[in-house]
Amino acid sequence: MNINNLLKSEITQQDLINYLNASVIYEKLPTGIYGFIFNYDNINFIIINKNISYYKKKKTLLHELAHIELNQLCQADKDLLAFHIDQYEDEADRYIKFLLK
Repeated sequence: MNINNLLKSEITQQDLINYLNASVIYEKLPTGIYGFIFNYDNINFIIINKNISYYKKKKTLLHELAHIELNQLCQADKDLLAFHIDQYEDEADRYIKFLLK
């Protein structure tokens, strides 16, 4: 079960969220911050800015789900994450663009 199944309407958004052991939370975030993800106690928390448009919320959710699917939250050396954050963001964006073709 993955994002591709969701985009093909083979599963629901909630099916994928449950499968990935995720929880989506809509909160007021600073302007320019669409969302972020973190793992706590083996639950993937996806935080999405509640003040952005419906379309941007959907796109942000796909982007954050891509981080999970690409296994970017389980990096071997989390101390190096800060040095590679742009790489991970770009990789998640490219993955979603590839799936949407």
